[in-house]
Amino acid sequence: MALRIHEAWILLFVIPALVAPAAINHEDYPADEGDQTSSNDNLIFDDYRGKGCVDDSGFVYKLGERFFPGHSNCPCVCTEDGPVCDQPECPKIHPKCTKVEHNGCCPECKEVKNFCEYHGKSYKILEEFKPSPCEWCRCEPSNEVHCVVADCAVPECVNPVYEPEQCCPVCKNGPNCFAGTTIIPAGIEVKVDDCNICHCHNGDWWKPAQCSKRECQGKQAL
Repeated sequence: MALRIHEAWILLFVIPALVAPAAINHEDYPADEGDQTSSNDNLIFDDYRGKGCVDDSGFVYKLGERFFPGHSNCPCVCTEDGPVCDQPECPKIHPKCTKVEHNGCCPECKEVKNFCEYHGKSYKILEEFKPSPCEWCRCEPSNEVHCVVADCAVPECVNPVYEPEQCCPVCKNGPNCFAGTTIIPAGIEVKVDDCNICHCHNGDWWKPAQCSKRECQGKQAL
C-alpha cells in the first residue's frame, strides 16, 4: 500500500513535465499589438493612423513632406501636429484692379481698370472729350478725369445770346448798352426822346448810357 502511494506521487510530477512542451505553443496565442509594434519602432504610419496629412483631394502625405493643401493655399510641411504652412508677404493688389484671381498662395491681379468714368460715360486712357461746350476734359492714366472750364470774357452787350454748341455768349447785334429801358448801339449818339441824346460808355458796356438834355422839340414848337 505504501508503495502504490509513492508511485502515484511520482506520476504527478512526471506527467506535467511531459505534457507542457506539447500543450504550450506560442503560435496558438497571438501576441499583443504592443508586442508586435515594439520591434517596429522606426515604422512611419500613413495618415489613417494619425501620422500624416491629407490635402483637399484626399491625397495622403507623410511626415516631412512638402505639399499644397489646396489650389489656393500656400505650401505646407506635414508635421505630427498637422500641416505647417508658409505665410509669405503677398504684394498689394492695385487699387484699380477689376479682376483678382485666388488660384495660388497670393491673390493675383489679372485686369486693371484702363478707362475713366465721367457723368455715366466711359473714356479710354488719354482720351480727350468735351462733356459740355465750355469744358475740355482728358482721361488721365490714373483713371481720373481732369477738366478745364473756359473763361468767357464779359460780353460787350446787354443782350448776349447763347448759341448751340458754343461755350461763350455772343453779341449778335454788336456792342450796346441800356439807355433807361431802351437798348442803343455803341459808338453813336442816339436820340432816345424829344429832349435826350445818349451814347454808350467806351468799353464799359455793362454801365448805363450817358445822356444829355437838349432843347426839346415840343418847346420849339410853342
